[in-house]
Amino acid sequence: MSKVAVIMGSTSDLPVMQHAIDILEEFEIEVDVDIVSAHRTPEKMVDFGSNAHHNGYAVIIAGAGGAAHLPGMVASLSPLPVIGVPVKSSNSIDGWDSVLSILQMPGGVPVATVALNGAKNAGILAAQIIGSSDASVLQKVINYKEGLKQKVIKGAEEVKKRN
Repeated sequence: MSKVAVIMGSTSDLPVMQHAIDILEEFEIEVDVDIVSAHRTPEKMVDFGSNAHHNGYAVIIAGAGGAAHLPGMVASLSPLPVIGVPVKSSNSIDGWDSVLSILQMPGGVPVATVALNGAKNAGILAAQIIGSSDASVLQKVINYKEGLKQKVIKGAEEVKKRN
């Protein structure tokens, strides 16, 4: 079974990134979590990014705030798909610096970027990527999306009952 690495630049990113971890666990996808700072532990980042595909990962989810170099730098080192999660941090400019740092990658170094603090969607996207070649995970994604549909239908019925 494929596994996903969820990395972030600082422990302060964990409350946001926990949403990716939670949804991946819901899909029963193995998750490894680590702190890998592009600026404070660059050697660790290079080692991680260069070897992630040798370590059994199928997808990397990288969250970062502020200058947010981690997703792009890891993408430059790894042949795996990288999903970037811009995190609104204490040193952030309303999160826009993080969004643009992750979103505006040069040609040849793609990073799939989700919304500001959108770690849950990063986890779902990772599951969809894995599900494209794993029927078990694909079925879990299908079931999850059906659950979303049913929740909306139930909500609509409840609203109609109020009127």
